[in-house]
Amino acid sequence: MTAGGLLAAQAETESVSAGEAVPWTAHPEVWFLVLGAVAIGWYASRVLQPKAIAAGLEPITRNQKIWFVIGVVGIWIASDWPVHDVAEGHLYSVHMIQHLALQLLLPACFVLATPRWVFELLIRPDSTAWHVVRRLAKPVTAGIIFNSLTMWLHWSRVVQWSADSGAVHFGFHLLVFSSGLLMWMPVVGPISEWRLTPLGQCIYLFAMSIVPTVPGGWLVFAQGVVYRHYDTPQRLWGIDPITDQQAAGAIMKLAGGFLIWAIIVVIFGRWASREAESDRQARIDRHKKEPALTFDDVNDVFATTAAPVEPPA
Repeated sequence: MTAGGLLAAQAETESVSAGEAVPWTAHPEVWFLVLGAVAIGWYASRVLQPKAIAAGLEPITRNQKIWFVIGVVGIWIASDWPVHDVAEGHLYSVHMIQHLALQLLLPACFVLATPRWVFELLIRPDSTAWHVVRRLAKPVTAGIIFNSLTMWLHWSRVVQWSADSGAVHFGFHLLVFSSGLLMWMPVVGPISEWRLTPLGQCIYLFAMSIVPTVPGGWLVFAQGVVYRHYDTPQRLWGIDPITDQQAAGAIMKLAGGFLIWAIIVVIFGRWASREAESDRQARIDRHKKEPALTFDDVNDVFATTAAPVEPPA
């Protein structure tokens, strides 16, 4: 190979550092979104909560506040520089991590952070919006929306469309986040009547873990580069497109699945523990109502009972 050929080959797979490829970029829409979430949280805690407590409602718990902080910080990290810029223009594996956070992890945080009375203030019970959300949050409907969107967003044309337009990309993020909120409602939603039983939650979450393995496996075993937007000559940290694509598929297939299965184990373990404790308490209560038979009780019965008559020989 000539010197010119060697230089051309090197140019095709030029490795660049994050500092060279991802200069700082302002994302005011993300800052506005995060500041808006902080303002809503502050207003709910400082202004609405005292009124709710005065009306006899439950205060916002410490765990709910922690989940809210985790959710807001997570939204900021996943949507701002440098994660957003790397995910959008360089590495599909980082894009996959971003979507995993926005569709699965962070919606769960915000659902766990929402007290029932806050949800009912946002969406009035028996209103049209309430009935619409109720229908969308039903397990079958929420599951279809969540999984259909997951499959559609991995279509190569949709990925290219998202990469070509910042507004479309931002809109897709809102869609995946909203689908995640609906998906978690039957499991940890603030409206207890909308939740499934623990065993139902386990079955439902297991179903949610199946569909994402399809595009995940497709990315892992694809022969060529699936998304041309990520097939660029300048490779961040020297990661080639095929390796990046396979890593994205593995993240989608394994990381998301293992996370859901871990939650299933926790839900099942807590349910089994509650059932065992309930059985133990039932036995204790039964013994309190029906005292155990003692030796003295047996002697008293024998003392008041005539001896049996032996039959004639």
